[in-house]
Amino acid sequence: QVQLVESGGGLVQAGGSLRLSCAASGRTFSSYAMGWFRQAPGKEREFVATINWSGGRIYYAGSVKGRFTISRDNAKNTVYLQMNSLKPEDTAVYYCAAGGRIVVGTENWGMDYWGKGTLVTVSS
Repeated sequence: QVQLVESGGGLVQAGGSLRLSCAASGRTFSSYAMGWFRQAPGKEREFVATINWSGGRIYYAGSVKGRFTISRDNAKNTVYLQMNSLKPEDTAVYYCAAGGRIVVGTENWGMDYWGKGTLVTVSS
């Protein structure tokens, strides 16, 4: 099992940038696929990005492709989400997730473990 703690959320103006971090517990972090999801007020949780154990496979939601970058540092047990050119519609609670493998296009993309989330607010 793995425990996940997100950080880096906050308030930013439209067009600005934020970097989210997710610290994972456990010695097997490097074997997990990792992902970022978000849930906006009044909406269902949605997929943002995912990365496999080596970083060799990465997928993005269409709404963030070209603006967001997911990466990981297995030595630090940490996954990141660099968010640039932020828009008000990016406002949401962002959740880090981990799973055994990526399952492309499914509701949870193969993720089994979830953090508690960090709030990102983008003002116009």
